Amino acid sequence: MSSSRKHHLKSLMLSIAKGLLEEEEKEQEEERIRYMDENCPPVSMPRSMQELQALCREIHHKIDVTDEERYDLEMKVNKSNKEIDDLKIKVQDLMGKFKKPVLKKVRMSADAMLKALLGSKHTVNLDLRANLKQVKKEVKEEELRDVGDWRKNIEDKSGMDGRKKMFEAEA
Repeated sequence: MSSSRKHHLKSLMLSIAKGLLEEEEKEQEEERIRYMDENCPPVSMPRSMQELQALCREIHHKIDVTDEERYDLEMKVNKSNKEIDDLKIKVQDLMGKFKKPVLKKVRMSADAMLKALLGSKHTVNLDLRANLKQVKKEVKEEELRDVGDWRKNIEDKSGMDGRKKMFEAEA
């Protein structure tokens, strides 16, 4: 196809589509006018106070009816959404393809975790060092004694004086 032919066909299609859109807009406008005539009659302004009060009561009654319908529809939608969610969960259970969500790692101290679990009323201090018993170090008498010559100290502690003397006697 030549480019002029393509251009001509394209312009024809656009003109047809434009005409269809205009007709559709006219139909929508006529539908809106017809709906307004049916549901919203023209307001005739009352001349007396009693007629005005009657008109207000009628309008309030219509508002109440519409609010009740809106509420009922909202409740039906909420109920349907809950049923849909429950059915989705059942389908997932039946399929067996439930994926466990990835949990975030949380850095929390033991004190903060206990405070979160037990509430702010309980202040628990998990300082383990404070709970340990204090042990006093016993100082040995031997350590306090002046060591003096280290060779004598070793000979005294060895307890093998008899053997040592045997070796010295043989030599």
